[in-house]
Amino acid sequence: MSRTEFAFVTVTPRRSHGTLTKTATPQPKETAVHARTWFTSIAAVLAVTVAAAGCGVSADDTSGASSSGPVKGLRILVPNSPGSGYDTTARAAAKAMQDANLADTIEVFNSAGAGGTVGLQRLVNEKGKEDILMQMGLGVVGAVFTNKSKATLQDTVPVAKLVEEAEAIVVPKGSPYTSLEQLVAAWKANPGKVPVGGASNAGGPDHLTPMLLAKAVGVPPKDVNYVAYDGGGELLTAILGKKVAFAATGIGEVAEQAKTGDVKILAVTSEQPVAGIDAPTLKSLDVDLVFTNWRGIVAPPGLSAEKQQQYQDLLTKMHDSAQWKQTLADQGWTDAFQKGDEFKTFLTTENDRVAGVLRELGLVA
Repeated sequence: MSRTEFAFVTVTPRRSHGTLTKTATPQPKETAVHARTWFTSIAAVLAVTVAAAGCGVSADDTSGASSSGPVKGLRILVPNSPGSGYDTTARAAAKAMQDANLADTIEVFNSAGAGGTVGLQRLVNEKGKEDILMQMGLGVVGAVFTNKSKATLQDTVPVAKLVEEAEAIVVPKGSPYTSLEQLVAAWKANPGKVPVGGASNAGGPDHLTPMLLAKAVGVPPKDVNYVAYDGGGELLTAILGKKVAFAATGIGEVAEQAKTGDVKILAVTSEQPVAGIDAPTLKSLDVDLVFTNWRGIVAPPGLSAEKQQQYQDLLTKMHDSAQWKQTLADQGWTDAFQKGDEFKTFLTTENDRVAGVLRELGLVA
């Protein structure tokens, strides 16, 4: 049985449905696998947003500050809508940095559109600016390809990867599908009548998840009726309103609704069960698919070496802080910290692998 690996994705299709083959290296389109955006109830997202909006109040404890004091005047661009996974990640990071007295007066702002490539182009246009960073992830990698973006992640300066998060296969309360087996049976019988929603454009984590799932269970990817929504908030509304039969989204986006019974998570895409989530893994259900979304931070081209080091140091200190550790626990994110050249190498690999999977699925030429 052949195996295709996609960054944090491993697909081993069933024998009766053929295989995905590993493709040769090509080049690069709120994103990873969380991504994507993510991961909490609307109430939780609003809570994070409100908390981060203060962006100027520092904690009294200065133990986390650098010798030159907290970083000042930092802006973080979110290339997706408010309430999206990128948005929540950026605001949670801003709050953690401020609470640890590592940064002061952080402005988090949104520039949504085209799967994150509108924001990416804006960042690239900020060449040489030293006060701006962009929250991004797997979704932006794919969007560069599918939107034929002139700006690419290769034009940016990678600063650090922050988190990973598995996806959830979720249905609304009252769905006729109470198990993944039932859902797959109906999906295979008539893919067009079983629409799947996601908060990613083509090539993003919420889009790649059902496409790879379809490939693994024997549904032709070209027959998948995928409905894209602009961010996790809109997707959640569509799920609750039964506008889609099921959805693929970051676990954190629907965890609270699963606890209240408003949605049911049929499966998760992680290698192991997710703590606090009452749902099996796809692998335990005999679907050999593992998928992980990720999110990180990049800077505009032309950033000085001195400033690159300052931002790497800033995010390293945030990563090591008690405030960020608590954020990871509260949000259910997996720590995936990489910085500088290590993150740059990771991004290059992701560009190549995403391109290969998109070609394999027939989504790009």
